[in-house]
Parts: sequence; structure tokens; C-alpha cells
Amino acid sequence: MSVEIKEFLAKDAVILDVRTLEEWNEGHIENSKHIVLNTIPTELEQIKAWNKPVIAVCRSGARSGQATQFLNQNGVEAINGGPWGDVAAVLD
Repeated sequence: MSVEIKEFLAKDAVILDVRTLEEWNEGHIENSKHIVLNTIPTELEQIKAWNKPVIAVCRSGARSGQATQFLNQNGVEAINGGPWGDVAAVLD
């Protein structure tokens, strides 16, 4: 998993945190984007406008998995980074 994350980071990927605002406020990866999972469909054009691959993260990997599946189905190159803390550890 971390190899794929590193490959995506090398491609200047955007880290997309799909947790709730409360979870985000408790801690998140610096410079990551925050779009709550259930609002991703309405924010799809904004995400596409980044024109970058996406690493989706959440608390456990379930919501980021849903986000990844939706983004891939809609033409966005995305991987499930799983728990945000795991991706943060790769960045250190």
C-alpha cells in the first residue's frame, strides 16, 4: 500500500480527506483537501479541476474506499490511502 501511495505522491497527488468536519478538526494531514464523503458527487467538477491524481483518506479506510470507487468511476485517477494517519506516516 505505501509503495502505491509514494508513487501517487511522486505524481503530485492531492490527499483528499473525506471524514466529517469534527474528525478533520481533531487532526489532518497538512495541505490535504477536505471534502466530506457525501458531498463528493456535488464537488466532482472541483476535484476534476485539480487535474491531479487523488489519494483518499478517512478514519479506517471504508469511506475513502467508497470515495475512491466513485472517483474512479467518474474519470478521476484515485487510490484508497486508508486511515489518514497511515498516509501521514508515509509523508514523514
